[in-house]
Amino acid sequence: MNKKKKKKKSHVPFRLNILFLIVFILFSILILRLGIVQIVYGDDYKREIERTEDVTVNNPVPRGKMYDRTGKVIVDNKPQNAITYTKSTGVKQDDMLKVAEDLAMLIEKDTDKVQERDKKDYWIMKNPERADKKVSKKEIDKLKEKFEGKELDKEIYQLKLDRITEEELNELTEQDLEILAIYREFSTGYALTPQIVKNKDVTPEEFAVVSENLQLLPGVDTTTDWERYYTFGSTLKSVLGKVTDSDEGLPAEQLDYYLARDYSRNDRVGKSYIEQQYEEVLNGQKAKVKNVTDKAGNVLETIPITEGKRGDDLVLSIDMELQQATEKIIEEALKETKTKGGTSLLDRANVVVMDPRTGEVLTMAGKQIVKDKETGKKTFQDDALGNISMTYNVGSAVKGATIMTGYNTGAIKPGDTFYDTPMKILQTPVKKSWKNLGLVNDSDALKMSSNIYMFHTVIKMAGGTYIENGPLRLDLDYGMKTMRDSFAQYGLGVRTGIDLPNEQIGFKGPAETNGLLLDFSIGQYDTYSNMQLAQYISTIANGGNRMEPHVVKSINEPLMENDEIGPIVQEISPKVLNRADGKDEWFDRVQGGFRRVTQEPGGTAYHWFGDKDYNPAGKTGTAQAFYDGPDKQEKFGKEPHEVINLSFVGYAPADDPEIAISVLVPWAYDSGKGHYMNLEIAERVMDTYFDLKKQRQNGNENAALSSQDDKNKENVPEGEQAQ
Repeated sequence: MNKKKKKKKSHVPFRLNILFLIVFILFSILILRLGIVQIVYGDDYKREIERTEDVTVNNPVPRGKMYDRTGKVIVDNKPQNAITYTKSTGVKQDDMLKVAEDLAMLIEKDTDKVQERDKKDYWIMKNPERADKKVSKKEIDKLKEKFEGKELDKEIYQLKLDRITEEELNELTEQDLEILAIYREFSTGYALTPQIVKNKDVTPEEFAVVSENLQLLPGVDTTTDWERYYTFGSTLKSVLGKVTDSDEGLPAEQLDYYLARDYSRNDRVGKSYIEQQYEEVLNGQKAKVKNVTDKAGNVLETIPITEGKRGDDLVLSIDMELQQATEKIIEEALKETKTKGGTSLLDRANVVVMDPRTGEVLTMAGKQIVKDKETGKKTFQDDALGNISMTYNVGSAVKGATIMTGYNTGAIKPGDTFYDTPMKILQTPVKKSWKNLGLVNDSDALKMSSNIYMFHTVIKMAGGTYIENGPLRLDLDYGMKTMRDSFAQYGLGVRTGIDLPNEQIGFKGPAETNGLLLDFSIGQYDTYSNMQLAQYISTIANGGNRMEPHVVKSINEPLMENDEIGPIVQEISPKVLNRADGKDEWFDRVQGGFRRVTQEPGGTAYHWFGDKDYNPAGKTGTAQAFYDGPDKQEKFGKEPHEVINLSFVGYAPADDPEIAISVLVPWAYDSGKGHYMNLEIAERVMDTYFDLKKQRQNGNENAALSSQDDKNKENVPEGEQAQ
């Protein structure tokens, strides 16, 4: 029987089948997963791929204008062509450099701002291989022992910078420097924020050719920029203040403050005085645009959100015609007086004219003689800020406050008399008036400027008794505190509250001797600013209300089409800071004394004001002081040098005051016969104010102010020698 051979069964097909099955299952899972991705999550992934980012950017608008009280434009915005660059978030250094090279072919760019460090950075960008050779591998390995990552790169880069030679920097051509200057502007800008590349002296040809090639210059744009324009030149410019330029941007010391208020780092802001004080008003509402970018940071579209609005305008309380006339008067007085003996130190004078009813500052003028560093010639410089930034001994001008203090403390009462003769106090230099005035009452003391009357007043107030050749025992601390507290009610020795920064309050000397209290009573100890004098005399003039001085009269909406003043947004209302202590009849008494100063023979200002029809009142001041000017070290070293300061405070009409004036002439003379520059200035300024008022009332607003003829001051009566 044949035995059937048994077939051997192969296991390969079975294994293949298992493999195929596994592959099939895997492919099925993959297909299923792809299906889920496409069908269930497809739209989500598509949106992610196409995702864009919306970035809102604020673009600055022109600042508000400033007008004077009569509607004349003082500060305006002058339009100018500008070329800008907006850096996208993903832009590379090489791309910016390429655009800078292309733009340099179309415009001229000053290279003044290019620094040595900028040149070195640029040289490394242009010569990367040569720069790499400046640091050996051995040096790099040694640095790796101490640093890593970005710190290592920084150290290596610093070595490259340090080893670039002067000869290598000289390889940069004028064209290279121009490219570098443009690239520097590109680099200093912030992402998606327009950065000024050039806005001064952009020619029409440059503006046109750049505009035609914008598609070849990614990030570059042409626009209209602005700069501040001062209609009256340098007049009052120091008070108007300054604005940062696009290079400065936000002040470093106030960076957080402005960033928190939605400013950009390169925004221009007011950096001094009115521009700074009213920044939030003048800055306006920025134009807002939405930049639509892709994931790489490239700008796909720019969509306007709001057009923005120019800053609100300011109407100042200043009368620019009176301001200019006053400045001219000060210059002429300085020129004329400087020809007299003993005036080598005289270099400045300040004037404030103020409405005593409202605190509105009509004029804030000052001039200073300075030496031009280049030519060596003497020129006049604006010193309007000297009215609030400098303080001096002012002399007898403050005697009205001393009399009011005497009334309030009961030391004197209206009509009380003292005999004006030199006071001899033990171990103290003789105290006296400018001459023996005999028996005087409080009103006489103001008219003829009696020092002795003031001394007796404060002696009684401080609990003392004058005994000739005997010691003077006073409650000095009480006396000084009482006097200073009383003077402060008139604005002397305290902040006036004027709407300008950096106001100085003056020097308060230590109460060391009784004699110093006597000196204080006649304005020869503590120091005061001319603005404080203006507030003080205004408080006397209006019967006791200390008005807050202000240089801004109102805030107004801008009118885009012309220079007319728009509707009022906010009017700066008169503000009474405090009411000075005293009865109405006491103020009347002091006002009467001030009227006698200017209108009665024997009054210390009668020669200058006795014939005026505007019914003036005032008080003169002469103070012995020590020179503390710019030539102190050169001329006198550490030795004190005695000088005379001159002052005048006044108002008119005396029965219904509409202006108050303060004049301060520090270091007026230090030898010789002296002069009356303070009174000459005060007379001419007050004359000018009332002449201008008549011209305007007669409908002749545009009539030029003729300067007052100089009047003959010879044969001054003896009674007018004291101030």
